[in-house]
Amino acid sequence: MDFVLTMLRSGLEALEDYILAHTFNCLVPAFFIAGAMSALFPKDKILRYLGEKTKAYISYPISVVAGLFLAVCSCTVLPLFAGIRQRGGGLGPAVAFLYTAPATNILAIIYTGGLIGTDLALARIILSVSFASLIGMILTATFKSEGKVALAESPTPSIPQTLTDGGEEVRSKRFWIFFIILVAILLVGASSLITWGVKIPILAVLIAGVLLIIIFWMPKEETVSWLKETFFFARTIVPLLLVGVFVAGILKVVIPEKIITTYVGGNRISSNLIAVLFGVFMYFPTLVEVPMARTFLDLGMGRGPLLAYLLADPVISLPSILVISKLIGLKRLFVYVGLITFFCTIAGLIYGFVISI
Repeated sequence: MDFVLTMLRSGLEALEDYILAHTFNCLVPAFFIAGAMSALFPKDKILRYLGEKTKAYISYPISVVAGLFLAVCSCTVLPLFAGIRQRGGGLGPAVAFLYTAPATNILAIIYTGGLIGTDLALARIILSVSFASLIGMILTATFKSEGKVALAESPTPSIPQTLTDGGEEVRSKRFWIFFIILVAILLVGASSLITWGVKIPILAVLIAGVLLIIIFWMPKEETVSWLKETFFFARTIVPLLLVGVFVAGILKVVIPEKIITTYVGGNRISSNLIAVLFGVFMYFPTLVEVPMARTFLDLGMGRGPLLAYLLADPVISLPSILVISKLIGLKRLFVYVGLITFFCTIAGLIYGFVISI
C-alpha cells in the first residue's frame, strides 16, 4: 500500500512540476503559435516549402533550420507539429521538424558542449539533423500511398480572400510580425538562461505587442479563427499530455536508478539500447536531459550510451508518444519510434567504439 501511495505521489508531483514549469511559459505560447500557423499562415506557402510535392532539398533543410531555433521539449513541439500538418505540410518535413526542434536546438547544443564536452555536442547536432531527415524520408516512402491522418473535428479557418485593409501583402506582413512576436514569447519564456527578473519585463512588452496587433491591426475574423484553432489544439493534446506526464512520474519510482547506472556502463548493444529506451520512455523538460546526462556520466555511464540517451531523450517521451499516435496514426508511430530506437542505439555503439580506439 505504501508503494502504491509513493507511485501516486510521484505521478502527482510530476504533474505539478510540469504544470508549474511548462504550462504558462512553454506550452501555452506553443498552442498560440500552432493556432496562428493553422489559421493565419497562407496555405500556399506551407505547400510550397513543406508540402508533399516539394523537393526534399528544399523542404527538409527548412524544417531542420526551423527546429534549430526553437528551444522546446518533445511535448511543447507537438502543437507546432500539429499546426504544420493541419496546414498541409508533408509528413516527412513535419517529422523532421518534430525531431529537430527538441533534439538539436541551439540552447541544448551549447549547454551540452559546456557541461559534457564539445565532442558530444558536435556528435549530437550532426547525428540529430541526419536522423531527422532520414526518418522523415523513410516515413514518406513507407506511407506514400496512404492519405494524411487528419485531426478530427478541426475547425476550418474562414479568412476572407481579399481584405479591406490593404490586401494580401498587408495580411502577410501582419502575420509575420505577429508570428515572430509569438515565437519570441516562447523562446524567452522557455529559456533557462534568462532569469525571471529579466523575463517578466521582456514578456510584458511582447504580450503588449500581441494585444496591440489584435486590437488595432488584425481583423476580427482572423482573431476569432486564430483563437478557435488554438483552443482546438489545446483540447486535443492537453488531456493525453497530462496522462503521459503522470505515468512517467510513476515510472521514476518503479524503475530503480541503480539499474541505469549498472547496465549502461559499457559499450555493448544492450547498454546502448537500455540508454535509448530509458530516454524514450522517461520525460524530462527541455535542457534538463543535459545535467541528467552529466550525472549519469559521473556515475560511470559510458560515453556511447550517454550519446544514445542524449539523442533519444529530448526527441520522444511517453507523453509525446500518446499524442503523436493521435496525430499521425499507430502504424506511423510504431515506425517512427522504431527508427529512433534503431538509429540512436547504433549511433551510440559506433561513437563509443570510435572514442575507445
